[in-house]
Amino acid sequence: MSDSEFAFIDRLRLIATDPASRGLDDDVAVIGDLVLTHDMIAEGVHFLPTDPPASVGWKLVAVNLSDLAGKGAEPLAALMGVTLGGDSDWDERFLTGVEAACETYGLALVGGDTIALPPGAPRVLNLTAVGRGGASIPSRAGGSAGDALWVVGTLGDAALGLAVLKEDGDAEGPLVEAYRRPVPQLAAGSLLAPHATAMMDLSDGLLLDVSRLVSASNCGASIDLDALPLSRAFVAELGSERRARLTAATGGDDYALLAALPASFDPLRLSLPARTILARIGTLTEGDGLKLFDTAGEVPLPEQLGYEHRA
Repeated sequence: MSDSEFAFIDRLRLIATDPASRGLDDDVAVIGDLVLTHDMIAEGVHFLPTDPPASVGWKLVAVNLSDLAGKGAEPLAALMGVTLGGDSDWDERFLTGVEAACETYGLALVGGDTIALPPGAPRVLNLTAVGRGGASIPSRAGGSAGDALWVVGTLGDAALGLAVLKEDGDAEGPLVEAYRRPVPQLAAGSLLAPHATAMMDLSDGLLLDVSRLVSASNCGASIDLDALPLSRAFVAELGSERRARLTAATGGDDYALLAALPASFDPLRLSLPARTILARIGTLTEGDGLKLFDTAGEVPLPEQLGYEHRA
């Protein structure tokens, strides 16, 4: 985030003092058993102007549902805000994508707002999603030294898909699909949440999001780069050496899950959906900060840990 965004959020903390806000240190707010999240996506920042409108609609819904997945919550309802620029064909195809995602995940669209912008102005789209959590709604702040760190899903596909599209706007394939149509890990999240000491979705890159979890939990983390879950498509495109794994750990837009679980608990024994990818990638430690290693030894932290929003 930019300095101005940090300052803005710090000022918001003086207003958002209700316990439901979780101190603005989490991805969601919690009121009773209701889990609320709000995400925005902007043209030229979170999606390309040339992306199919239906995929943009899908992504708007999916990124919000990923926040619910990170708390083990069941999707209930959503409010949507849309800027209209006078292109009714684009708007219709966008709504087709929204409709498909809502139907796929059982999310009821119950209202929202629209505003008209001058033709050609960048589109800004937002959604507030509401879910129902279970008896335990994990935050980022409950982890402690000794907990195991697990990732649900693969890393690096979406960031690599975006890079491929920037080289060739007509590119297709699983990497492009991962970027355009993320899949929220709702079923896995609901199964992991009762056991997790801390949990969140991964949206800005593994290393950056782990740093947020350990900061909230007042501990550190040791990450094994060799354990990162990579897809066959990623390895075919970029390989699996250290540089590729650092790219996967910092790219962002993964919408995988990160869970801290007691070392004695084995999540592989859960009845997870078929083809769920679940990998232990590290351990929470005493102290603070991150340490990386692979088979060759300790790995220096990259200068940029993930996707940083900049003004």
